Amino acid sequence: MSETHTPEFEPLVVRRQDTELLGAGPDTIALLADASATNGRLGVIRTSLGRGKDGATPHYHRGSAEMFFVLDGRLQVLAGEEVVTAEAGDTLVVPPRTVHAFAAAPGSGADVLIVITPGVERFDYFRLLDRVRRGQADPRDLLAVQERFDTHFVGSDPWQRTRAAV
Repeated sequence: MSETHTPEFEPLVVRRQDTELLGAGPDTIALLADASATNGRLGVIRTSLGRGKDGATPHYHRGSAEMFFVLDGRLQVLAGEEVVTAEAGDTLVVPPRTVHAFAAAPGSGADVLIVITPGVERFDYFRLLDRVRRGQADPRDLLAVQERFDTHFVGSDPWQRTRAAV
């Protein structure tokens, strides 16, 4: 006997042509699924970084874990006090309240699928980040929205030492 139920959200298909793409050239963020599309279960983005380019600075999320799946290239990831290099096919999961950051490894680009769970409405955060990168918003604007997007910026000596060597 099969059990039927009412789904918490409709199955979601995001077509390439419907994806909102931020950035330009080798440095882009594709907004795939925000928490509102998955009833808060998860959020998904895909980020591409050019050779040795920085991604996110050290930060943590109070309520969400973050998964990185490297589609192509090599990615340096700060996970707590350790910096690891993940390669194509590798997966790294960072628990809530763990400081993390990421960047393309020296001499390499990176193409990464990132999933945050439970989801947080973060597409507006990435849009703000894009405006900051283009000089259309002040970087301090990111500090003002840390609570809203559960992205809390911190310093990290291991990350600074690793990236200074790039």
